[in-house]
Amino acid sequence: MSNLSSCTPSPSAQSLPSTGSHLKDLDYSVVQQCMHCGLCLPTCPTYELTKLEKHSPRGRISLMRAIADDELEVSKSFADEMYYCLGCLACMTACPAGVNYAELFEHARAEVESKQVLKSPKRTLIRQFAIGWLFSDQRNLQFLGTLIRLYQQSGLQSLIRGSGIMRLMPKRLRELEKMTPTIQPRFSNELLDRVTPPKKEKKYRVALLTGCAQDLIFSDVNLDTAEVLARNGCEVITPPEQNCCGSLHAHNGEWTLAQGMARQMIDLLPPDQYDAIITNAAGCGSHLKHYTGLLKDDPAYAAKAREWDQKVKDIHEWLGVIGWDVPEITPETQAKVTYHEACHLAHGQKITAQPRQILQSIPGVELCELPESNWCCGSAGIYNIVQPETADLLLQRKLDHVETTGASILATGNPGCLLQILNGARERGLRMEIRHPISLLAEAYRQEKA
Repeated sequence: MSNLSSCTPSPSAQSLPSTGSHLKDLDYSVVQQCMHCGLCLPTCPTYELTKLEKHSPRGRISLMRAIADDELEVSKSFADEMYYCLGCLACMTACPAGVNYAELFEHARAEVESKQVLKSPKRTLIRQFAIGWLFSDQRNLQFLGTLIRLYQQSGLQSLIRGSGIMRLMPKRLRELEKMTPTIQPRFSNELLDRVTPPKKEKKYRVALLTGCAQDLIFSDVNLDTAEVLARNGCEVITPPEQNCCGSLHAHNGEWTLAQGMARQMIDLLPPDQYDAIITNAAGCGSHLKHYTGLLKDDPAYAAKAREWDQKVKDIHEWLGVIGWDVPEITPETQAKVTYHEACHLAHGQKITAQPRQILQSIPGVELCELPESNWCCGSAGIYNIVQPETADLLLQRKLDHVETTGASILATGNPGCLLQILNGARERGLRMEIRHPISLLAEAYRQEKA
């Protein structure tokens, strides 16, 4: 696709490595670390579906290494394979050699985009709109969100869906329309003050990241997060002028744009001013903890990026560090809750125990384990949009397991997972709530006052 570096906010954007190749200039120890043992194969959703070696982490790494060794050219087939990968990072949990597949995966996609082997007018237009404009400035995203909210609240969406006119539209357009999320009545900067004071003795000063999709679709989760932090002795700083963290850009091969987004975030929230920088979105959190790799060659930001990475904490992780008050309520009934582990929380950040501990601490919650709880639901960023058939197979597999639990509530800590499972449950007719664990904790705290 065409170069989008003009959209980068920072004037100190870095150029490509010396050879102009992300994979050839990557530390070769990362490229050759894979032992080809195959222990990753049973954990890879795309390999499980197809049983094709090229659709496995081992197979993909072999392709990447061949390019780094000048044995293979970047081609459309290589590009298609890199974008068929979910990026769920389950292979990293299974790998005995500690292969950094996340780094390889992002550089492989950056290699694809730099070589422009998938370039077409349609694809260029879509990427320039979505990655270069929409997600480059939160004001653009909120503008689109406001239009969708008007479309929904005016009754026009219900009218169009009820009229049957969508049956005349192409199948893919019908599928995308059904996935349209419900936009919150207010965005995070309308719900949250810049400073939320602690509800008891101040022990920590933290910054709260409000996210992109999270801000539009689940701004209520941001409010819940701020209230939970305040209840547990944190002064919460929530700047209203936040932008994307760069996760979407890095995962889709736009390395320079991702670097610019990282610099913006560091400038907005200097890490030396906070005890922690809190995120409640698993996918964002996994990326936010790796600014060091993005900015290691930037003399103005390298040290700041290292400190940033140390300060970023997922909300469950942070509560595990500082402790949290158990809600003092006596529930009238028990709620059966099951927990889906977002890939980038379980595999990307290795946070698995804390969300369960938080849920189990809520009076009235009976936590029942979800089979294959850390298996991808098919959301995977924008995977459910660009690879809908595979994403739906994974979603149906997830919902099959959810049904076996008999739970009335499913909890998960990522907006993409929340939306994916919410849409799937609605289509299947499952009567259950889909909630963020922190929202359940915040709700319990509020019941104390009733």
